[in-house]
Amino acid sequence: MIKNIFKTATLVALLGPAPVVAQGKFLTAAEVKPILTATKGNWIAVRKFNGQDLLYFSHLLAWRCGLSAVSYAINTEAPLIEWPLTPCNEDSPTPAAIGEDQLIYTDQPLGSISSVTVRITYDDDTTDQVTFERKFIEIP
Repeated sequence: MIKNIFKTATLVALLGPAPVVAQGKFLTAAEVKPILTATKGNWIAVRKFNGQDLLYFSHLLAWRCGLSAVSYAINTEAPLIEWPLTPCNEDSPTPAAIGEDQLIYTDQPLGSISSVTVRITYDDDTTDQVTFERKFIEIP
């Protein structure tokens, strides 16, 4: 018994603790709804870059594990356009990490975005929607 404890302690000292593997569903609506409610002003961002307006969804994508859909409309266009969401990697220690295959922005003609409406649908089928004026979401 003491030999086994010594071997285990030696292995942990040499190799470090075993990596944590995600178990079960991470970041459900119950967990992300309070965060996204508190950070509603950061859901999206617009910036001028390289002669275009770039509309970023990075903040919402970081919390996509608790979402089933993200939709948006520029300048109150109807209908809303669904933003593609990549699945969360629940087998990873960082299940909500944004992968290289996840689009984080769309480009629009320079100065064409005056407002953006965003609707999110949580994985419990509840929704939240807000319309942002450009001046409140524009970053330098």
